[in-house]
Amino acid sequence: MKTAFITGATSGIGHAMALELARAGYKVYAVGRSATALEALKAEGLDIAPIALDITDREALEDVVSGLEIDVLINNAGIMPPLGNFADTAISDIDAALEVNLSAAILLTRMVVPHMRERRAGHVLFTGSSAAHATYPNIAVYTATKAAIAGFAGALRADLAPFGVRVTEIVPGRVETQLYKDVLDEKTRAAMYAGQIAVQPEDVARMVVAVLALPQWADVTRFDIMPTNPTTPTGKK
Repeated sequence: MKTAFITGATSGIGHAMALELARAGYKVYAVGRSATALEALKAEGLDIAPIALDITDREALEDVVSGLEIDVLINNAGIMPPLGNFADTAISDIDAALEVNLSAAILLTRMVVPHMRERRAGHVLFTGSSAAHATYPNIAVYTATKAAIAGFAGALRADLAPFGVRVTEIVPGRVETQLYKDVLDEKTRAAMYAGQIAVQPEDVARMVVAVLALPQWADVTRFDIMPTNPTTPTGKK
């Protein structure tokens, strides 16, 4: 049985991927900070092993990873710093975004890929963002972290392709998740997702399963998944 290790699995895209991959026959290691949410995920009755930890805790992460054989690594965990002009951004918010969105993903990948290279098989996926490939106001730090992930994924692919290890960058547009929960008020979030025009986490999860099902000689290096009829952050066309 193949295994998948997913960070940020307690909600949104990560939660949906954990369920979809388990239904597809993977043993899923679901990683997140909320033990309660992870137990609820396990209660679905699928082959999901909950792992409650903070991915910025390097020692704890290495202790967990060192005992596992991971076929699919999905670096999905991420945070959105408070929205606003970069000149007003708190240094602590910059540090947190860089640590969670970028450093933790790179370090976790470093823990896992030597074994994939040795086995000459494996797949590493990164949940990026359309913000990495287009510019928007008030999210400069978030954009920087996702653009760095895009660059890292491309360079990692070049390093690992000769060893049969595949790398995919997931590029979602507006997905109805909890990403903006702490940075936008309820009214603004409702406007963003009004009319059922946002991509759903399950849509992304189904695409991931399809990508993983491709034969070894085919690698989807990046896939963009956007709302068919996008709107502005206020819900206007």
